[in-house]
Amino acid sequence: LNRKTTMNIFRFGGDFVHLLSILVLLLKINATRRVSGISLRTQEMFALVFVTRYLDLFSNHLSAYLTIMKLFFLGSSFSIIYLIRVKYRATYDKEHDTFQPLFLIVPCAVLALIFNMEFSVLEILWAFSLYLEAVAILPQLVLLQRTQVVDNLSTHYIFLLGLYRALYLFNWIYRYATEEEYSGQWIVWISGLVQTGLYIDFFYYYIRSKYYGKPFTLPT
Repeated sequence: LNRKTTMNIFRFGGDFVHLLSILVLLLKINATRRVSGISLRTQEMFALVFVTRYLDLFSNHLSAYLTIMKLFFLGSSFSIIYLIRVKYRATYDKEHDTFQPLFLIVPCAVLALIFNMEFSVLEILWAFSLYLEAVAILPQLVLLQRTQVVDNLSTHYIFLLGLYRALYLFNWIYRYATEEEYSGQWIVWISGLVQTGLYIDFFYYYIRSKYYGKPFTLPT
């Protein structure tokens, strides 16, 4: 399918916040020289999301902006995995990061085979990337709940990830209200709502911790 990409303030804002979230995570890792508190499972699933979504990187060129963003997300994802698996492996909290990603990957793959916009390889993989991105944060949230020791940059990173998806929801609403030809794609809307919903509990405790000036904790 040929997807028209229309830019607006919510789309730009979402892209910027998404990019900022990754820069914050890279800053945290390089400043502390530690990867404790970061879920490798989540980062590997994000990398899988970007690989399956951007297979059309060179065959479907829409703009230099989108190409640069895609390359950044791909490159940064694998850089973070390298930092966790290799460079700072000794500080990785493997004991607590035990969420099995196959419990998410397999159902997402099944959903993509059943519910997609077109039964073709690229469209099935695109649908899979949407479903997986919606739930990929779960291992990270479980890790935070288990350790209960969370630094500010890690919470900022997760907050920005949630904010990015919330801005994309506003982007879809804005396009639906202002573009006559925009009918949207129900797969995108549903996965976006699920993904944003997973962050609501985190948002509540994040904002409360900032308001009261207390350390961030998730209920056990």
